[in-house]
Parts: sequence; C-alpha cells; structure tokens
Amino acid sequence: MMLLEIANLLSEIAITVIGGACLLRCYLQYLKFNLSPHSGNPIGLYLMPLTNWLIMPLRKLIPSVGRIDSACLIGAYLVVLAKVLLIGLLLGNIPSIGGLIIVSGLELIGLVLSILVVLIIANVVLSWVGRGSPTQYMLSEILNPLLAPIKRILPSMGPLDLSPLILLVAIQIAQIVLSNIARALL
Repeated sequence: MMLLEIANLLSEIAITVIGGACLLRCYLQYLKFNLSPHSGNPIGLYLMPLTNWLIMPLRKLIPSVGRIDSACLIGAYLVVLAKVLLIGLLLGNIPSIGGLIIVSGLELIGLVLSILVVLIIANVVLSWVGRGSPTQYMLSEILNPLLAPIKRILPSMGPLDLSPLILLVAIQIAQIVLSNIARALL
C-alpha cells in the first residue's frame, strides 16, 4: 500500500509538471504568445525544453487544428493515460479500454482545472504585491479570456474585482461534478 501511495504521488507530480506544461504550451500558442528562446518571454525558456521531447515527435504525426496545437493536447493526454495505466497496474485493477480512455479524459480535465486554480491565485496575489510585473501581466493575459465574460455580467464594484472569486467557485463546482462522474464510472 505504501508503494502505491509513493507511486501515486510521483505520478501526480509528473503529470502535473509535464502534462501541465503541455497544456500551458497549447494555451499560450492559442493566445499567440511568442515562446521562442529569443522572444524575451521567460516562460518559453522553461516550457519548450520541458515539452519538446514529447511534442516534437507527436507534431510529425498529428497536425494542428486551426490555432490549437493538437500535439500538445495529445501529449498531455498521453501523460495522463500513462499515469492512469500505471496506477491501474499497481492496483491490479486495469480498467477496460473504454474506461481507461474516459478516466484519462476526466483526469486531464481535472488537471486543467487544477492549473487554472493555481494561475488564478498567483494572479490575485501578484496583483496585490507585484502589480505591473511581467509575470503578473502574462497571467492577466492568460486569464483575461476566462475572466472577461464574468466581469461583463458582474456589477461594477469600483476597484474590487470579484471575477477571480466567481471563477474559482465555478472551478470548484466543476471539480466536484467531475469527481462524482469519475467515482460513478469506477
């Protein structure tokens, strides 16, 4: 049991770092961020080497769809799929192919939601202490497409912006729903 907990912890770290980097790369490319090493964008210096080993071979097989880098999405999915399969093997309870595909998809959605929570909290904290910093600017640009619709609906409260809180609550609700769906499927 202890080995299973250790394997689960290590696999969670791996999918969070590698899968999250693939998802972030996909989203930043969708938003047309320049991630080349010469762009001056510091995140590109870390993101590209962390994901190139997986994304570049997939790009040869999987074309982009419009502005969406399909190789990044498939790469993140494959990382999550490997984690689900590894845990299933360790438990001796490998789901069926259909179950494996669905559970991995739900895990990937859960990863996206967890990353969003971290980005929102980091953006809020930086808006208090690091306003105007390049990192805060980049986080604002990343989150603005998600926060803008909420800001349009909310009444103006002066300098107080409740849209990150509303988005966090919506994400928490989605995580609860996702968790219950996953439990029902397993």
